[in-house]
Amino acid sequence: MTPQPSQRGGGVALVATGILLSRIFGLVRGRLLGHFLGAGDAMDALTAAIRIPNILQNLFGEGVLSASFIPVYATMVAHGDEQEAGRIAGAIGALLALASTVLVLVGIAVAPLAIPLIAPGFDHDKRELTILLVRIMFPGVGLLVLSAWALGVLNSHGKFFLSYASPVAMNAVMIAALLWYGPHTGGTLEGHVHLVTMIAWASVAGSAAQLGVQLPAVWRVERKLRLRDGARPGGRGGSVATVFTNFLPVFLGRGVVQISGYVDGLIASLIMSGSVAMLGYAQVITMLPISLFGMSVSAAVLPEMSAVRGDDESVRAALRAKLGDALRRVAFYVVPSAVAFLALGDVIGAALYQTGEFTRDHVVWLWAVLAGSAVGLLAGTLGRLYASTWYALRDTRTPLVFAAVRVILTAGLGLIASRWLPGWLGLGARWGVAGLTASAGVSAWLEFALLRRSIARRIGAVEVGAGYLLTLWSCAVVAAVPAFGIKLAVGTTHPLALGLIVLPIYGCTYLALAATFGVQEVRAARGRIGRLFGRS
Repeated sequence: MTPQPSQRGGGVALVATGILLSRIFGLVRGRLLGHFLGAGDAMDALTAAIRIPNILQNLFGEGVLSASFIPVYATMVAHGDEQEAGRIAGAIGALLALASTVLVLVGIAVAPLAIPLIAPGFDHDKRELTILLVRIMFPGVGLLVLSAWALGVLNSHGKFFLSYASPVAMNAVMIAALLWYGPHTGGTLEGHVHLVTMIAWASVAGSAAQLGVQLPAVWRVERKLRLRDGARPGGRGGSVATVFTNFLPVFLGRGVVQISGYVDGLIASLIMSGSVAMLGYAQVITMLPISLFGMSVSAAVLPEMSAVRGDDESVRAALRAKLGDALRRVAFYVVPSAVAFLALGDVIGAALYQTGEFTRDHVVWLWAVLAGSAVGLLAGTLGRLYASTWYALRDTRTPLVFAAVRVILTAGLGLIASRWLPGWLGLGARWGVAGLTASAGVSAWLEFALLRRSIARRIGAVEVGAGYLLTLWSCAVVAAVPAFGIKLAVGTTHPLALGLIVLPIYGCTYLALAATFGVQEVRAARGRIGRLFGRS
């Protein structure tokens, strides 16, 4: 059964609300990290170390499971086949538990060999600290993989909020550790080392909490879950076999995407001390619109697309309608986010991070990195939707090819833009981090173009529309003018107060202009918020 529009809107709103709540706690965690650690060697080590569990979580969660498990499992749920659905969930859950156990043991053992591949610019004490943090964090990787499985089960049953709000539990544990030990670091390197070690242990405990809050809901919605019987792939309908058939190309495809982020971190480690940390601070901010809008829409739409079967014109028309609606919704929110990073990046960075060890100089550096990230922000989020459409069509190989092209281009352009371009322009080395994020944006646009063209050949052309995009960009740019003027008039002495004044004015002006020009998404957004509060 295809969800009605109200159900779809409610699903997106629930995903967005869960992600927003999670990201708010993540921003609080980031602010505390900036306050106590700044952008020094200890923060570099922590940022590099946490990259591995982040990559694996994103790979198994948003990537592999959403593209190989959810399309098959959601189809069984939509058709009311509870026995087969329970067997699929059990098989994948049991095998992921086994695989994650092996992954943890191998990760702990080979951590010293992995550091040169993650951060070749680290040496001596900084390298040893990173190895220690990776080893501490790796048990949390297995728990996060199982948490991603729980997310897939809940999403397929239309339970979106809890699965995307569950990282709040992890962030809450880490925030507690920061508040407990952070004030006692004394601003010394030794104190910073002890703090990041404490945070690493807290991340493991937080991973267990993130999984724990989801499991009771999984037992409630999946009443036919059978871990023992499900561990045998095959069986009726070959559904489990289909998941495994899709697994490898999706793993490689999403792995390639994750490699893109990995390459950024690797190159950043070669620039100068603090570059890895600054890239990490920027990624926390840029992931907010990507996850809040791109992931919320794609997560809610993917199960619906997967339930649409067949290859006649009516099916293709239904897919075009779903994809076109999703593209417009994402563009409505991401366009003003990109403009905000370009024009008001220092206001955002200062409001979130400027305190303690994180100085105004760090804020200016962060602004440049955010401006570079703005280059490909829209392309990356829209491309995610086109890739999800391919996954719903059970084609996992096409996105893999385009992702590989993106990574190769990212590596080449990133190395040039970060290592040599600043020198050619007479700039300091630290501005290479901004060149790194901008070059990644150029690569994202190429991948987006390839995905869009391939989808057009498969189901027909689906685009946002040049006129619609021009309206959004115009509204965002015009809205940034008074906000920028207020920033210049008020000054940057009180960064948090400035952010609380400037950013709401920018957002409200954008919405008012969009409504004036008849952008329907304004009214649709109000409707989704109203439905969400109505349900609450």
